Amino acid sequence: MIMRLFSTFFLIVLLSYSMTSFANPGKFVQANNLFPKVLISTSLGDIELELDRSRAPITVNNFLSYVKDKRYNNTIFHRLESEYVLQGGGYNTEFKAIVEREPIFNESGNGLKNTFGTIAMARVNDPHSATSQFFFNLKDNPNLDPGSRWGYAVFGRITAGESVLEKIRQQATDVSTELGWPNVPVEPIVIKMITVLPAPEL
Repeated sequence: MIMRLFSTFFLIVLLSYSMTSFANPGKFVQANNLFPKVLISTSLGDIELELDRSRAPITVNNFLSYVKDKRYNNTIFHRLESEYVLQGGGYNTEFKAIVEREPIFNESGNGLKNTFGTIAMARVNDPHSATSQFFFNLKDNPNLDPGSRWGYAVFGRITAGESVLEKIRQQATDVSTELGWPNVPVEPIVIKMITVLPAPEL
């Protein structure tokens, strides 16, 4: 009887752990590294990012969950405003929406600002509606920081590849017939894959 109870308890714990892992696999990616780095390989070159788990743990783990599940692979940057933002992470190369995870809590009050070269989460009017889409700030955008209202949560910064970002911002845009939106790159800018870079040796 005792062994049966122990086995049942162990099974419940194991299932609980597995469900947690499935729900948020990003938190197990270099779990002890507060500043994991990723490489975004695009059709115009590579961009290296340093993510900030110390300030935005929920957001970073969410982003890494998408990376681990390879949901960002073969997606596009679908919005380019050269003096504002570059947005991606929502649509594949056929302009179909990717499978999203549950929305996350807005960490815009973490002290990180929407300055040039930072990466932040995109969302709709609901402050806690961010899922997969992210954007790069192509200039300092203090209007996106929190004040009397919720802002847009910054969770990392570019550490290499600013020249690629500059190349991207020079691309022509137009109204997309597929999406019906303006500011869509005429020539698709593809995120081929996002990979987690090795953690620094201690």
